[in-house]
Amino acid sequence: MEREQVSADSAYWSVPAETVLARLGSTQSGLSSSEAQVRLRKAGPNLIGRKAGPSPIVAFLQQFRSPLVLILIFAAIVSAFIGEGSEAVIIGIIVLASCVLSFTQEYGASKAMQALTAQIARKAVVLRNGEEANVAVEEIVPGDVIRLSAGNLIPADGVLLEARDFNVSEAALTGETFPVVKTPGISAVQAQLGQRANAVFTGTSVRSGTATMVAVCTGERTEFAAIAGAIAHAAPETEFARGIRRFGYLMTEIMLVIVIIVFFANLLLHRPAVDSLLFSLAIAVGLTPELLPAIISVTLARGARTMAARGVIVRRLDAIENLGSMDLLCTDKTGTLTEGTIRLDGCRDVDGADSPRVRQWALLNATLQSGMANPLDQGIAASKRLDDDLSTHAKVDEIPYDFIRKRLSVIVRQKDAGDDLLICKGAVQNVLEACSSVLTGTGEQPLGEREARIIDEKVRGWCMQGLRVLGLAVRHLPQRASYRREDEAGLAFAGFLLFLDPPKAGMAETLKSLAHRGIRVKVISGDNRHVAEHLAEIVGLPHLNILTGGELAKLTKEALFARVGSTDIFAEIDPNQKERIISALRRRGHVVGYLGDGINDAPAMHEADVGISVDGAVDVAREAADMILLQRDLDVLLRGIDEGRRTFANTMKYIAVTTSANFGNMVSMAFASLALPFLPLLAPQILLNNFLSDVPSLAIATDNVDADLVRMPRRWDISFVRRFMVAFGLVSSAFDFATFAFLILLAEATAQVFQTAWFIESLLTELAIVLVVRTRKPLWKSAPSALLSWLTLGVTMLAIAIPYLPGADWFGFVPLSAPIMAGLAAITLAYLAASEAMKVWFFGRERHPGKRHRS
Repeated sequence: MEREQVSADSAYWSVPAETVLARLGSTQSGLSSSEAQVRLRKAGPNLIGRKAGPSPIVAFLQQFRSPLVLILIFAAIVSAFIGEGSEAVIIGIIVLASCVLSFTQEYGASKAMQALTAQIARKAVVLRNGEEANVAVEEIVPGDVIRLSAGNLIPADGVLLEARDFNVSEAALTGETFPVVKTPGISAVQAQLGQRANAVFTGTSVRSGTATMVAVCTGERTEFAAIAGAIAHAAPETEFARGIRRFGYLMTEIMLVIVIIVFFANLLLHRPAVDSLLFSLAIAVGLTPELLPAIISVTLARGARTMAARGVIVRRLDAIENLGSMDLLCTDKTGTLTEGTIRLDGCRDVDGADSPRVRQWALLNATLQSGMANPLDQGIAASKRLDDDLSTHAKVDEIPYDFIRKRLSVIVRQKDAGDDLLICKGAVQNVLEACSSVLTGTGEQPLGEREARIIDEKVRGWCMQGLRVLGLAVRHLPQRASYRREDEAGLAFAGFLLFLDPPKAGMAETLKSLAHRGIRVKVISGDNRHVAEHLAEIVGLPHLNILTGGELAKLTKEALFARVGSTDIFAEIDPNQKERIISALRRRGHVVGYLGDGINDAPAMHEADVGISVDGAVDVAREAADMILLQRDLDVLLRGIDEGRRTFANTMKYIAVTTSANFGNMVSMAFASLALPFLPLLAPQILLNNFLSDVPSLAIATDNVDADLVRMPRRWDISFVRRFMVAFGLVSSAFDFATFAFLILLAEATAQVFQTAWFIESLLTELAIVLVVRTRKPLWKSAPSALLSWLTLGVTMLAIAIPYLPGADWFGFVPLSAPIMAGLAAITLAYLAASEAMKVWFFGRERHPGKRHRS
């Protein structure tokens, strides 16, 4: 790859494009497929900062970085150092088993996510073998010739070979807010990044126009890669991630207090220092839900796989929880609330009569334009009939659409004509701004206030019928080779194009389903307010309070904050105003989802809690999204919301189960260690107990979720977790103390019998609480998943059998008599009943109006 590297290191923007092509060994028609493959092997994939996932060995070794694992390894080393070899081996086996369990779950989840992400890989239009082909961005190599159009993310650094009204947003690199014009040519050798007008760079996006470029630098050799470290910023912390972090702080505080008290209290009681240390460390590990990262990864990955099967591809796992918490969805109407297949319903002249002439001009404009594909032009082109003969006109030039002018002009030349015809189509008001006259049945006359008022009244009438209206104007110009935006002046307004985009079948029912799930829908549209209002009325959305883009532009930040909550529809919205709306809604405490697919939707998607796009969206929108809908359908999103809530509910189940059971058992153990003349459990027994109780928890990701937990948005509440842990932990401790009394006072158990019996009772109660707190219903009215049921049953049988298995003496276990086993069974059943009663009281209190927020 000698030639590519040389050109990559040189000031390629300062030499003619032909020279760059020659240095790269490429041509205007691009590379051959075989040559591209050779270069890909030499240059490597066109990736920045996205490495392949770790190998299985590395992923497994990473499990040992956990502080909890390091604590256990430290404990094993201490045991071996003082001659307790068997204890060191036992601890080592448990550490290895825990790491293997965590590795298999997390690594499997990561591979599943890679497979899902591959379904929505970004592609670019590249010339290969002289023909246009869709090529994965990762496979672009130096020397590739790439076609660019509005909405594309530029996939490599390079120079322009040709361009047409080409504007690029370089904010990601230069911080420049407004798009910059790019044209072929030569820039100075010493030109700074923002001054290289003939060069384009990875990570920037096309705002308008079309261009062809040749790739010079790819992957880590691009400008974006060179400064990525400097401009990179962490993604905002999601509410779920913040909850996990705060939960970690809570557990650490409790763990430190218990460990320090237990360790020093045992030393004061003249217990062996090493035993006291190992016991204290074991309590720390036993209290902490060390499989939480694996459980979260598995639960989210399983949720992502389920959502993918239902038409939603997740690009960022954390967004699943946010989707479940979402209480407000903002969306455009076209293609979401409507069919999205826009039909040309009529071509009218200025008087409102059908006009074949306006129809022919519209067909020429729509079929000959080569810029960004859009539903309106597709609707016009689809209306073409067999008797429509456009061959008499040839395209001369084009003035592409942009979001400032909001119009598109195509210049055509008719055979044997002495002039060219500029045909301009766009938003009625924007087309009128370029007009000085109107075409009537009697000829051309000046455009005055009266004519403008009549046009406005016609547009309003059609919009109130739910029709979308575009204006069309023309101008005859002397023939020449090219045209500029300045030529869009002095036009004659010719007529109107009427479009019909009916609401989707069943949309009213879908919106009701969203409302039943606690999700409001707000429409943010660039369309006329009357069109948006008419559609909202048909599909059953609130439409009394409408805020237009013109009114919004006059509002301060605080004024918008005051009005945004009560506004039903945002109409005639400028693309740059969408982000302001989303920001104001979030400030009011909503969890906001934004569904978009356009060039200007990316900032709003970044601002939203959940950015949602569709598979056919432009690159900029897809890359900004957290989730991609394979179909632009709110029913698909509805299923994704349900799955997001199930995923959140199952994650919270694990936290509820482990915190309540572990907290109760460890508190009981701490008190018992101070009251008994021996340790209530040996360190290896604590670790084995903790490991076995975690095994069924891995199946929580598959568990069934009650309908009431999916019905409304749910958000993380650390105070709820704390209350739950204390309430159910105290119930667990009460029955632990009952077990202690039974073993000491009635059974007169020795140290080994006591430790064996309490190991079994502690493990059985931890397994039982899974079945109790996994649902807010009575446990017999909500069936767990098959996998959770079988794993719980299997570990329960193992717990009872452990004292009688070979090797039980390694852990200090001894066989128990039938009366003791019967007593333990009775205590466990009583614990189940008490936990059920606590559940009724606790959740009844949580639901009490004015008391506390639900979790």
